[in-house]
Amino acid sequence: MIFKDFRKFETTLAGRPLVIETGMMAQLAGGSCLVRYGETEVLCNATMSDKPREGIDFFPMSIDFEEKLYSVGKIPGSFQRREGRPSEKSILAARVIDRPIRPLFPKDMRNDVGIVATVMSVDPDCLPEIAAMIGVSIALSISSIPWAGPIAGCSVGLVDGQFVINPTAEQREKSEMAVTVASTDELIAMIEAGANEIDNETMFDGIMFGHKENQKLVEFIKGIQAEIGKPKIDFPSNDPDPDMYQAVKDFVIEDVKAALDTDDKRVRDERLNPIYAAAHEKFDEVYPDDIAKIDDCIYKTQKYVVRRWLLDEGKRVDGRGLDDMRPLDARVDLLSRVHGSGMFTRGQTQVLTVTTLGTVGDAQELDGIDEQESKRYIHHYNFPSYSVGETKPSRGPGRREIGHGALAERALLPVIPSMEEFPYTIRLVSEVLSSNGSTSQASICGSTLSLMAAGVPIKAPVAGISCGLVTEGDRFITMVDIQGLEDFFGDMDFKVGGTKKGITAIQMDTKVHGLTPAIVKEALEKTYKARCKIIDEVMLPVIPEPRKELSKYAPKLITTKIDPEKIGDVIGKQGKVIQKICAECDVKIDIEDDGSVFIAGLDMDNLNKALNIINTIVLEPEVGAIYKGVVTRLMSFGAFVEIAPGREGMVHISHLDVKHTERVEDVVNVGDEIIVEVLPTDDQGRLNLSRRNALIKVEGLTPENDISEGRDRRPPRRDGGRGGHDRDRRNNRR
Repeated sequence: MIFKDFRKFETTLAGRPLVIETGMMAQLAGGSCLVRYGETEVLCNATMSDKPREGIDFFPMSIDFEEKLYSVGKIPGSFQRREGRPSEKSILAARVIDRPIRPLFPKDMRNDVGIVATVMSVDPDCLPEIAAMIGVSIALSISSIPWAGPIAGCSVGLVDGQFVINPTAEQREKSEMAVTVASTDELIAMIEAGANEIDNETMFDGIMFGHKENQKLVEFIKGIQAEIGKPKIDFPSNDPDPDMYQAVKDFVIEDVKAALDTDDKRVRDERLNPIYAAAHEKFDEVYPDDIAKIDDCIYKTQKYVVRRWLLDEGKRVDGRGLDDMRPLDARVDLLSRVHGSGMFTRGQTQVLTVTTLGTVGDAQELDGIDEQESKRYIHHYNFPSYSVGETKPSRGPGRREIGHGALAERALLPVIPSMEEFPYTIRLVSEVLSSNGSTSQASICGSTLSLMAAGVPIKAPVAGISCGLVTEGDRFITMVDIQGLEDFFGDMDFKVGGTKKGITAIQMDTKVHGLTPAIVKEALEKTYKARCKIIDEVMLPVIPEPRKELSKYAPKLITTKIDPEKIGDVIGKQGKVIQKICAECDVKIDIEDDGSVFIAGLDMDNLNKALNIINTIVLEPEVGAIYKGVVTRLMSFGAFVEIAPGREGMVHISHLDVKHTERVEDVVNVGDEIIVEVLPTDDQGRLNLSRRNALIKVEGLTPENDISEGRDRRPPRRDGGRGGHDRDRRNNRR
């Protein structure tokens, strides 16, 4: 048998078969498995370089979640018809896998680790990112790569008041929350959640429900590891020599304490610079082969000081209490011509969010492996280098920016009005102006301010706040509103966004192997109190509710519904009718397949004009109604007049004028604008019009009082030629 190492392992997860196959595919990878969950199939591979990468001070791991459109029977829509750069959803899936597995690698390892999860088949009822997380855990567990796993992950929904593990596509549509939970055999390793204002208790119970299911799966993975796992290899540690660390620490610790004891990041950095210089002056000759590690020793000393302050004294570097937030500020209307703007400042973290309103046609089109084809609420997040006092060229959004934007988008989505309530596409852009901790949560607050300033009728204001953690054995301390230093040297960044009613989003990262239930519960409680304070004391005093009117620079929009069978009439052949309406009325028109019509522009008169034209096209004009039309054709028996683009009727020669007409050309020419009245349709349903009746009604003309005998009675031609426009003719009589 060619695949002599082929093995298959089977279990069930949420009532569906979970099958793991190894030894058939990708046999040269460090660890590999094919995960079959229902009809979702993901190939997961993990490989490590033989030697550490030189000159770096971090663990170099990359994770790619590769969406193959063949997995859902699609051909890519790009010009080259192949997958391009990763989609935002694939980047987010890679981040969800990264966060629970990264803390389980040795912190002093510098060997490159590459992890690739390739989605090869997708069953909508079995999420590929969950299958990938399980597969990556297995690939690492059975490889020789040093790693302290395994972990397992699942999705938790809340359907009809009941928790559901890995809900199906139908259940996800009805679920009140979507929570991804990753766990080790004992601890909660990662939480990623979106929810429809779920209270703390329900959220905690849902997390624990998923954690319990994960523990069963961890035991399944341990069985695979015990049976086919390779021995873990040794690696060269990058940690400084203990004696070297102690020597540097003793030399700088008092100066480090003095430098860190401030609430100003700039002052702190200025104080630290001479400490680094002094340490190098003293120790470069002592440790000539490890000069780069002197900086590591100083960094570890800072970490030691911050953690000892918190654990031993309950002291934070800026002097705050553990549950105190930095000074807060909220403002709106900072930019003149945008549709809405709001800025939120917390200490030295500052984010400005701008709202732009667009038409239905501005919605983002998606070309991915799930069933979502477009979205009308879009949140983008930008993190320029100047926000942290650095100089670096902008290369577009990275994975961090995409992740933070998605978190803010998820937090606000439950309060965004539906298309029926507010028929606009909404784009938010959060510009990080200054960063010293938790800019993603500041962007949530700034976005709420911006939306309300723009007049978007959100259901409730949303705020975001983060909670940090320091642990030592069984001891732990949590603190609200962590700044950058507490994030770097702490063990957790627990971000929670929500309204006063409940949670709308969670993103939990750890630097330790995981959290106990007690830590999770305390973090939920502290973030709830903090966000209520932000909403009540900072945001609502600035703007208590969404504005009732949109900015004068925002597009005005009206909607109507037409018979879907009439859509072709409004669009016209090759789009000529709708293009003509848009050009004539200076509007933009979008038509949905169900007959919903959205007309947008800056002038309400033009919008109503376009609406009237569309109604004229799709509705039978009311008998007796007066229209202004354009003569399109002349026949011996009458003239054809277009009263709306694509809607033409005929004026019989007997109805061309109040006087008897011998020739059509004596009264009108092609291109003339004339007024007409709608007559009853004939037996064949054709539209009949009367200029004579319109003149009698509007101008008051009759054969008896029309004294313009002998004059040229035709309306003026559009080229400015001679003609007797109805109004001009009346003025001439005077």
